[in-house]
Amino acid sequence: MKLEEDKERCEILAEYMIERGATVRAVARAFSVSKSTVHKDITEKLEHVDPDLYDRVRVILDKNKSERHLRGGEATRVKYLKKKGKQTT
Repeated sequence: MKLEEDKERCEILAEYMIERGATVRAVARAFSVSKSTVHKDITEKLEHVDPDLYDRVRVILDKNKSERHLRGGEATRVKYLKKKGKQTT
């Protein structure tokens, strides 16, 4: 039973990520699980369960990884603009 639940969960998480282009953090929030759980399911378990789905989700993971420094910089910019009391655009 546990194996079937893991299989089902990793496929559901991967499909959600692909449909929305979501980050690991966003998927974790949507399903009320930890980021570690999402990452482990998608990067380790999914590869054995559904290799084609794994290849598709890997594209999203790689894209998010390559863009994370941009999102982090934007988050910092917004944080300090809010701190100064300015409007963001």
